[in-house]
Amino acid sequence: MKRATLFKLILSGLLVAAALRLYGSHAKEAPTAEDTPSLLHEGDLLRIPEQSPLRRSLTVSVIDEQSIAAPFTLPALVEADPGRLVKVTPPLAGRIVSLNKQLGDQVKAGEPLFTIDAPDMAQAAADHAKAQSALALAQRNLQRQNELAQSDIAARRDVEQAQGDCDSAAAEATRAAARLAQLGARAGTGSGRIVVRSPIAGRVVELAAAAGAWWNDASAPVMTVADLSQVFISASAQEKDLAQLYVGQQASIKLDAWPQPLTGQVRYIGEMLDPDTRTIKVRLPFDNRDGRLKPGMFAEATLLARPHQGLLVPMSAVIQSGFTSRTFVEVKPWQFVARDVRLGAQIGEQVEVLAGLKAGERIVTKDGVLLND
Repeated sequence: MKRATLFKLILSGLLVAAALRLYGSHAKEAPTAEDTPSLLHEGDLLRIPEQSPLRRSLTVSVIDEQSIAAPFTLPALVEADPGRLVKVTPPLAGRIVSLNKQLGDQVKAGEPLFTIDAPDMAQAAADHAKAQSALALAQRNLQRQNELAQSDIAARRDVEQAQGDCDSAAAEATRAAARLAQLGARAGTGSGRIVVRSPIAGRVVELAAAAGAWWNDASAPVMTVADLSQVFISASAQEKDLAQLYVGQQASIKLDAWPQPLTGQVRYIGEMLDPDTRTIKVRLPFDNRDGRLKPGMFAEATLLARPHQGLLVPMSAVIQSGFTSRTFVEVKPWQFVARDVRLGAQIGEQVEVLAGLKAGERIVTKDGVLLND
């Protein structure tokens, strides 16, 4: 029994020794992961060995030429359509008798806005009455002279004089009537009151007077009537952006007041630059029947430049090295060289490459920073 137990112990020891010898020989033959370099430098060439973990993390893609329309953003402002906004001024200085419309009221074209009592209006009415009386007198005198001339009683010179006086009186009566019409009064009314009417349909957006106030400046507006059913969004473009602007250009408008952006088209590009800001106006019309766009609102207009052919690469493919931008170009399978590139506009998560790459080349588009050692 003791011999059998001893035999088993010896056999177990021999088996353990053999296993340890076999494991040691395999450990010497198989290199460890630490012994495998992940990246080899051969001059400017970067080579990734077959066992390198970089082969599993790097992504290499082909870049192709494509149509590019780079966006650029301009500051903008909501403005009323100048053709739909009228600053209503009184034709003469005087006292405002009544306000027919208040701030925010809707008005139709021809509706009374306010009434003003102007001393000069009474004078104009009196001048018209005098002119009409003088015309009637001149017409009667001409008729009498014509009757006398038919009876060979009046001289021809008297008839001609009467005709001249009648023509002058008629011209003066026409002038006086036109003056009344210009002031908005009807002929035959001796009152000095003027009813000022709205020239357009819209809404009273500004009111600068009250009933009973004396209005001295006939050039200052009492009311402003605007039709805001259509407004402009005016963007300010710098000189460097002029080459990228054209009528019909698509634009996306972002306003602080509303989260949803608006889409529009450029209708008009200014002909002259502002001498103070050195910018030019770019106008985009927008329907505003819901009244959401208020003149004076700030906005940002993002326009798409003229399309052109170019190269777009992911931002992850560009590595910054000091002040230089570079990408890694595959020259042979898993062999790369660093290439300096000149970048253009950023479009979403991509950027345009202006110089340094050619269409059809393969570049590292993911984890290229691991090569930048």
